[in-house]
Amino acid sequence: MNDNTNGNTGYQVEPDLLGLRITALTELVDLTGELVATASGLAERLPLLGTAPPAAHLAERLREAAGPDGLVGEIQAAERDVREFQRTLAQAKHDYGEQESDAESAFRSVGDRL
Repeated sequence: MNDNTNGNTGYQVEPDLLGLRITALTELVDLTGELVATASGLAERLPLLGTAPPAAHLAERLREAAGPDGLVGEIQAAERDVREFQRTLAQAKHDYGEQESDAESAFRSVGDRL
């Protein structure tokens, strides 16, 4: 975010807003985990398309497509990516908080010496 209030340009980090993003990502990871469980359950079931050889073949292909290398695998990969991004964002917020705290301490110590 640009800070033009005093003529300076730059970025301003808002830890509270960052915390809201982390919370939203955590909820997204939870929902994605539920989706993985649902897709896994569907992948285990053979669709009821009848017993004719073409129907049985189609049912098996649908089941394979939903399995670990198909839909379930894609959802699991997305879940891992979102979880990693959430961890990275949480670590960035933590690191920023530590740097802010260190800077405040440094300014206080300089102010105390003046």
